[in-house]
Amino acid sequence: TGFMVANLWATSRLLVNYPEPYRSQILDYLFKPNFGASLHILKVEIGGDGQTTDGTEPSHMHYALDENYFRGYEWWLMKEAKKRNPNITLIGLPWSFPGWLGKGFDWPYVNLQLTAYYVVTWIVGAKRYHDLDIDYIGIWNERSYNANYIKILRKMLNSQGLQRVKIIASDNLWESISAAMLLDAELFKVVDVIGAHYPGTHSVKDARLTGKKLWSSEDFSTLNSDTGAGCWGRILNQNYVNGYMTSTIAWNLVASYYEQLPYGRCGLMTAQEPWSGHYVVESPVWVSAHTTQFTQPGWYYLKTVGHLEKGGSYVALTDGLGNLTIIIETMSHKHSKCIRPFLPYFNVSQQFATFVLKGSFSEIPELQVWYTKLGKTSERFLFKQLDSLWLLDSNGSFTLKLQEDELFTLTTLTTGRKGSFLLPPESQHFPSTYKDDFNVDYPFFSEAPNFADQTGVFEYFTNMEDPGEHHFTLRQVLNQRPITWAADASNTISIIGDYSWTNLTIKCDVYIETPDTGGVFIAGRVNKGGILIRSARGIFFWIFANGSYRVTGDLAGWIIYALGRVEVIAKKWYTLTLTIKVAGRRKKT
Repeated sequence: TGFMVANLWATSRLLVNYPEPYRSQILDYLFKPNFGASLHILKVEIGGDGQTTDGTEPSHMHYALDENYFRGYEWWLMKEAKKRNPNITLIGLPWSFPGWLGKGFDWPYVNLQLTAYYVVTWIVGAKRYHDLDIDYIGIWNERSYNANYIKILRKMLNSQGLQRVKIIASDNLWESISAAMLLDAELFKVVDVIGAHYPGTHSVKDARLTGKKLWSSEDFSTLNSDTGAGCWGRILNQNYVNGYMTSTIAWNLVASYYEQLPYGRCGLMTAQEPWSGHYVVESPVWVSAHTTQFTQPGWYYLKTVGHLEKGGSYVALTDGLGNLTIIIETMSHKHSKCIRPFLPYFNVSQQFATFVLKGSFSEIPELQVWYTKLGKTSERFLFKQLDSLWLLDSNGSFTLKLQEDELFTLTTLTTGRKGSFLLPPESQHFPSTYKDDFNVDYPFFSEAPNFADQTGVFEYFTNMEDPGEHHFTLRQVLNQRPITWAADASNTISIIGDYSWTNLTIKCDVYIETPDTGGVFIAGRVNKGGILIRSARGIFFWIFANGSYRVTGDLAGWIIYALGRVEVIAKKWYTLTLTIKVAGRRKKT
């Protein structure tokens, strides 16, 4: 088996500047073995400078001759995960790619060697600069794969001594890649795992015929309420029971991005307030624990898995050394709908289920019992240890009373634990006055805290030519449009603050680098971001190097409120101030 879980793409943006001890506590809940979600897998985005759902992540190669393995937060996150669990499996997958790889086309397969080189440098850099061994590498998230590219990638990995890095394809649907592998012997040989997204617990015949490992390489993506936890509990079991998938990876690891961005709070837990230190260990963390704390990659599913007579499912796994773990879920249709795909109706009702341990398992004297009940607060339990089951008097047979929306783990392992810390601070709004002078000599992260880039990449930049007040700056560093995964805007933008602010003043020192055609804006009341950034509305105040200014109602600049001439040129600092307030009602005259 593989197993679980955790995926990012611009979703951990706000985690990095959490104050200690809260940041370490959040990481413990996610990665520390036998504590919380105890994740087996961490899958990260290979930043490509483009919008990938909730923001952009910086590439290690913005330009052709540029290499930097200290941008963004994924390196840090992988190291924190490895610190807690040295055995965690690491996976990298690109969404977008820097524009120079496309030679003018919005396409990563123009020069297959070049794209393979770019991806391999990321893997080599992970090892050289961070001592991180990447275990699996993907092709292009939810977009076309190219069979020749996959073969070239394998050859290039091997030429760098990276035979142990495995290839997963194609992080999209089962059909195309499975059929192609059955018809192409070389492709068959180089793809180690078939990964599909949101498979709805089912695989397809061609995928099973390959005999390769089948993974749900992105799943969940559901609000982390108890219904989200029900979705997660159901698919963790049924992805194997119905579809023979031995790993299920949740998008996303932790909801550490502004909640008003797309798919707000669709993480295993919530940590979106670094300014207060507040976070919430949501129920999907404890649903994960039912599987992750009592199995490991390398364990095997037994043939005896299936559906229960009155709804729900059970799986059984062993390490081959005498240990046994049985996981039972009875999630109801109403309380386990995932965001996608459509879930056909099924019924779950109270039942008694009898299990009999045979063969070598009949010697097991005792099973530990862990229990979760989702739903009404009065009946709710999350990952509670119940009394053990003693089996010696009953010939290895036991009966459980099962009601709906429950999870049971029965296991020979005695290492399970429900970790906890003192409650974190209370939730607070983003501070109503906030300023940043970017005055950091050696920044640990390349991005300034709380800024969430939505198109383009903004990085700390020490301006050597200015010893004065503009020595420390934040600079947009892209000089061309990336090979996009989503609809990046035509203008670069980073957002910060509180979505609900209506009356506000924004003041910012700005510098236009491009003569004649360059420009810059500040804005307030921006109403959307992420994959929807192109259509963002708000109040935008722009100045341009050609000596004009305008005020628009949208990022695209279609809705014009004011425009005119102003003495502005490139390569000079200006201070822009924008005050927005709700107008009082005018008396009719």
